[in-house]
Amino acid sequence: MAITNFADLLGEARLQPDAQRLLFVFTRAELPDNPTAEQRRNFEQGIGGVLTPVLCVDKAPVELSDMAALVAESKETGIEWDIVFVGALSGRGVEAPSAEQAEAQLERMVESLKMGSVDQFLALDRQGEAVQIG
Repeated sequence: MAITNFADLLGEARLQPDAQRLLFVFTRAELPDNPTAEQRRNFEQGIGGVLTPVLCVDKAPVELSDMAALVAESKETGIEWDIVFVGALSGRGVEAPSAEQAEAQLERMVESLKMGSVDQFLALDRQGEAVQIG
């Protein structure tokens, strides 16, 4: 099944035989360091920029209801974001991955995103729709 939105993601995660943790890295579009005049113009028109990680969290699928709830929870942090990247971590049977495993994987995700490596993650906009990056 192709995952095209947040609801698809939750459905698939809940169908997995092993316990899952969904890993979320929220990013904000920003101008790159030392932008050219063209990069600045494009960015001001909502095109381009770099996606900078600003917040991350891990959740079990049962802790999530829909994208609106995730957006509302993220608003409580006061941190603005544009795109959220999602990964998953499988446990063993009903045993979910530990908090330490989730934290380590989130750190790897952040580093991958900082390096521009986004293809292995699902990218969602604030409405929960999958977006193509790059």
